[in-house]
Amino acid sequence: MVGLTGGIGSGKSTVARMFADLGVHWVDADDVAREVVEPGTPALAAIAEHFGAAILQADGALDRAALRRIVFDAPDERAWLESLLHPVIRDELVRQLRHPEERIPGYALPYVMLVSPLLLETDQHRLVSEVLVVDVPEAVQVERTMARDQNDRAQVERIMAAQMPRQTRRERATTIIDNNRPAAQVAQQVRTLHEALVNHYA
Repeated sequence: MVGLTGGIGSGKSTVARMFADLGVHWVDADDVAREVVEPGTPALAAIAEHFGAAILQADGALDRAALRRIVFDAPDERAWLESLLHPVIRDELVRQLRHPEERIPGYALPYVMLVSPLLLETDQHRLVSEVLVVDVPEAVQVERTMARDQNDRAQVERIMAAQMPRQTRRERATTIIDNNRPAAQVAQQVRTLHEALVNHYA
């Protein structure tokens, strides 16, 4: 299994779609993180019991913005939430990535991909044998995230400060994908890397 990660605004999803265009089965940990707290799930019930019903929207769905405000300002609450969700997310990631040929008839590639912003911050990195880091300069991360999420600079910089430092992430990479270039050049690097991975795992 191959892991793909990068800081906020680095373009992980864009690069993941490039691998998908080459036929690679991939699962995004952010999508799974939303799935495991959908209405009716044990994780959402535990969150509501811990934080109170005010953390739920009128339709019973999780109020993510309200929860984010609570845990961002309270490290103990953030630790509690992570201790609840990280194992659940990990188990679901493994389930969705296992036996891709059963999910995708005819799937014959020798690897699958886990896309996760917290690949290196959690034990998810133990699931993979390669760590691909999508990398751009920090100034580019800020500008892209501000444009994408309509967040102000201070908020984006706070999010980045809570993530693994860029240099540490680069040092832990098996391969660095430079996403501060024209898309065609990034796509070419992805194609070359994909061919190497197919040969490596074949």
